[in-house]
Amino acid sequence: MSANDDKRYRQECMQRIGHDFVQPDLLWQALTHRSYASVNNERLEFLGDGILNFLAAEALYARFPNQPEGVLTRMRARLVREETLAEFAMMLNLGDCLKLGSGELKSGGFRRASTLADAFEAVIAAIYCDAGMDAARRFVLGYLEPRFETLEQVAVEKDPKTRLQEWCQARAKALPDYQLISQTGEAHALMFEVICYIDGQANTQAKANSRKKAEQTAASTMLEQLEEK
Repeated sequence: MSANDDKRYRQECMQRIGHDFVQPDLLWQALTHRSYASVNNERLEFLGDGILNFLAAEALYARFPNQPEGVLTRMRARLVREETLAEFAMMLNLGDCLKLGSGELKSGGFRRASTLADAFEAVIAAIYCDAGMDAARRFVLGYLEPRFETLEQVAVEKDPKTRLQEWCQARAKALPDYQLISQTGEAHALMFEVICYIDGQANTQAKANSRKKAEQTAASTMLEQLEEK
C-alpha cells in the first residue's frame, strides 16, 4: 500500500467510525487482527466488551425502570450478542477496514461474525481510550437505542434452557443435565459440543462457539422434539 493509499484508507475508516481520533494509532490497532500482527486488537476487544456491557446495562436500567433483573439481563444479552455486534460492524462496513493475515483474508475473515463483533468491541475501547466514556457512550448508544423498541417482547420471552427446565418441573422430572463432551479448535476459534440429558438418558447434543450457546441449542432441539411428541 502506497503512502497515499494508506492515508486514504485511514481517513475513510475514521469517517466510517464517526470519531475524529486524537490518537489514530488506537483505531489502527482496533482494526488489526491477530493474524496480521503481534500488536493487534485482542486487548482492546477485551476492554470494549466490558465497556459495552456496562453501557448497555446503564441504558436499559434507565429505559426500563419497571423490569426486574432477569428481564434486563435477557435484554442486554440480546443487544450485545455476537450476531447483533456483527450487524453493527457491517453497518459500518468495518470488514473493509480490517487488517487480516493472508490466510484469514482468503478464508473470508472479513465477513466472519466473530471477527466483526470483536472488531466492533475493539473500536469501542479505542474511542474510550482516545476521548473518554462520554464519547464511547455516544458511539454505542447510536447503535443500541434503535434496538430498544424491539426489546419489549423480551420481557415475556424465556430462553430454551429456562423453558425446558419448566417443562421438567411441571412433570416432576429431574432437571436437565448438560455435559460438555468435547472442546476443539484454536484458542480464537473454539467449538464446544454438549449433550443434554433428561432422566439420565442422552437426548440431544449440539455444537457452538461457546458452551452457553451449545447448551441453549441442545435445549431448543429437545423442546422441538417434545412438541412433536
